[in-house]
Amino acid sequence: MTDAGDGTKNARCTQCGTEGSEIGFLGDSGQAAAGHVWWVGGPLKVGFFGAKRGGARRAIDAWRCPNCGHLELFAGKWL
Repeated sequence: MTDAGDGTKNARCTQCGTEGSEIGFLGDSGQAAAGHVWWVGGPLKVGFFGAKRGGARRAIDAWRCPNCGHLELFAGKWL
């Protein structure tokens, strides 16, 4: 699986219990997104005209349990 991040907040991983998750959000580019979203580092910032901004972006890797359907999202490669 892909690394979930090095962490800056006191959150506990649901998979292994490790402390430290980095704050971020999921973003897309509307109709041009073609169904893909990405992770954006830092808190969500909304510009004057409503545009959402943040830091560097990563692809999102999603893993689903075939038994219970639980989803885990991981920040993948840099975009």
